[in-house]
Amino acid sequence: MLTRKTTLQNLASLALPALTALSVLGTSGAAHAQVTLLNVSYDVTRELYKDIDTAFIASYKQKTGETVAVRQSHGGSSPQALAVTQGLPADVVTMNQASDIDLLHERGDLVPADWRTRLPYNSSPYTTTMVFLVRKGNPKHIKDWDDLIKPGVAVVIPNPKTSGNGRYSYLAAWGWRLQHGGNDAQAKDFVTKLFHNVPVLDTGGRGATTTFTQREIGDVLVTFEDEVALIDREVGAGKFEAVYPTSSLLAEPPVALVDKVVDKRGTRKEAQAYLDFLFAPEGQEIIAKHYLRPRDPAVLKRYAAQFTPIKTFTVEQVFGSWDKAQAIHFNDGGTFDQIIVDAKRDGS
Repeated sequence: MLTRKTTLQNLASLALPALTALSVLGTSGAAHAQVTLLNVSYDVTRELYKDIDTAFIASYKQKTGETVAVRQSHGGSSPQALAVTQGLPADVVTMNQASDIDLLHERGDLVPADWRTRLPYNSSPYTTTMVFLVRKGNPKHIKDWDDLIKPGVAVVIPNPKTSGNGRYSYLAAWGWRLQHGGNDAQAKDFVTKLFHNVPVLDTGGRGATTTFTQREIGDVLVTFEDEVALIDREVGAGKFEAVYPTSSLLAEPPVALVDKVVDKRGTRKEAQAYLDFLFAPEGQEIIAKHYLRPRDPAVLKRYAAQFTPIKTFTVEQVFGSWDKAQAIHFNDGGTFDQIIVDAKRDGS
């Protein structure tokens, strides 16, 4: 049963807290830093970038003798991107999908159209995928995506209109159905049944985690693989179990320098060094320790034991591109809006 629906029309209001949060964002490094960078990121990367920032500050100081501080801003990926287009002065953005960085080019030319080509692996320093978190003992016997549409199963997924986590979950379910002999009409029916079982739509991935783990709503949480590992560490082993579906969507969260901001602030050198650090061995080690799959083959090999093998497919393989997926499924009046109407009409 859906109790909240957020559309793109009020993304601007969701972004306003990020615009006013700068005065209270934590600052790493010396109190009188020569340069302060702002990293605007998505909801579930707080802990990752806290460790990245500490290591980068020390590394940059050792290499250059200069002191840099880094501030973080976190929220739903799309509201965060929109906040940057409205004036949030991000030196770098570290989002969970390419379309949110494309928005910075489309609205104000804050980044160039070819931003993906400026860093390795299409400017994506790691990958992850969508998996399930269930309660101890897996009482609803969740094993694969088709178990999520069974009657009586409550599924926690954040809102795809405001959360990249939610979009990945939606597209993973759609793609799984297509790969199991379905067509688009059958995939739409499948995802409609899935959202019929979603009791609440949080605006971001961390909010969905809180709903599942602290408010104790739902039988299964669909979220990023690294978030499952974080929950296990923070909440305590034994309360929840990870379930890997037969296949899922490959997430390749991208990063970018915000050219108009760094050129205005004179922080291009430091901001570029920060992004380069994400791809360097030290940055890749930190990424792996946070249960994100690093790009560096040597680092990935060292941490291979902590990553469960899973078959993945990409947005490009199933939907053509992120632009096409966004236009068809998540723009106002798109497939997701139709699915919510159908779910409500069916009695949710």
